[in-house]
Amino acid sequence: MRNSDLTLYFRKNFPANYLETSHKKYEIYLGIGGNIGDVFKRLDALINFFKFDLKISLEQTSPLLKNPPFGYLKQNDFINGIIKFKTDLPPSYLLWILNRYEKRFGRKRSFKDAPRTLDLDIIFIKKNNKNLVVKTKNLIVPHKNWSERDSVLIPLMYVK
Repeated sequence: MRNSDLTLYFRKNFPANYLETSHKKYEIYLGIGGNIGDVFKRLDALINFFKFDLKISLEQTSPLLKNPPFGYLKQNDFINGIIKFKTDLPPSYLLWILNRYEKRFGRKRSFKDAPRTLDLDIIFIKKNNKNLVVKTKNLIVPHKNWSERDSVLIPLMYVK
């Protein structure tokens, strides 16, 4: 990928720091993105949902990165970012909640690497400052191939 294929966007909610102090036990690094419709507006709406979700304590967001698709290439570029938050939800239940958010924002799973309105991926989970490893049928953390994706690596550089 050429650097000219990548664009960083700095907007009201991206990047942002939230002063909320939380004693929730899991620290989550969530990959966010989409490439159908007004993704910027949708990601702003997602932040607003997270602000009012008592199960989630927002900590930080990255700037947003426009980048080319991979896998299935005949689709629009993606807008991606990272949200860091805390929660007491166990990983499997958190995944269920995040899938509900995707559906609420119009996500349809038609085929692998298909265009999507919203994509939410758990990249890392930390507990007591230690990275957790999760390997179940529905969830693998750290997220598979995260270290090979500019869509994760570049926004992650902006999150502490």
